[in-house]
Amino acid sequence: MSNSKFPQLAPTIFITALLASCANPKRVDEVPLTLMQNGDRVASPTRAVDGATTQALEARIAGRERRDSLSAVALANCAADICAALGRGEVALGMTEAQLLVTTRTTDIAWVARRSGGVEVLSPRDADAGPSDMIAPLALVQLAGGRVSSIVYREPQGLRTVSSAADANDASRMRAASLVKEGDALAVAGDFTSALDRYDRASVVTRADPELQYKMAMSLDKLLRPIEAQLRYQLFLNQLEINRIEATGNANAKLADAIVHARERLIVLEKK
Repeated sequence: MSNSKFPQLAPTIFITALLASCANPKRVDEVPLTLMQNGDRVASPTRAVDGATTQALEARIAGRERRDSLSAVALANCAADICAALGRGEVALGMTEAQLLVTTRTTDIAWVARRSGGVEVLSPRDADAGPSDMIAPLALVQLAGGRVSSIVYREPQGLRTVSSAADANDASRMRAASLVKEGDALAVAGDFTSALDRYDRASVVTRADPELQYKMAMSLDKLLRPIEAQLRYQLFLNQLEINRIEATGNANAKLADAIVHARERLIVLEKK
């Protein structure tokens, strides 16, 4: 048979296939349908869903009550420096376990404890989303005699251990400097909300830094928050003891323009 005859077979093949499909039609499994009548009601949620919802609610309530109880214990007899750290949300050496839990906004469920004699080592139960304080996520916390003796932070550059007051002070200053640097970059990019967040967190450690007050005032000014901006400008000028120095005299040359600008903005904001 020559190739020229193949097109003539197409109608024959199509008709044959059509007849075969008609001879063996496909059927859909028919099941009885339930029709609702007027006045019928949809069945209530299953007991399993209701039970799961109730259990989740009870767990949240129990967790909140546990945290409230821990807060009462943590704040009962805390020293001044420990109470200050609690307020900042920063884990400090010398904290009790209850104070540690309150600072990290967790309960004992979030930790795995290993005890040996008078030493207790706490590690996060969930390494990827574990507890953290205002500084960084926590990798390990060691308690000796019931009080925090060392803290291991999980930071981008690696693990960092704080086991003395000097370590804590140096770490806080380094963290504050890093936050200010991040805030400066965000401010240059025009993200003043995020920049202000970094400056606020840095100010917990370096609240006496007048330059940081000025940066916060500038961010608030850009965000159209005049009352707060005005307050920060005033704090900046007060910390520089502006009444006793001149912008062109004893003041730091780097802050001379900032002093002039702060004065100008105060005049504008006070008029508003």
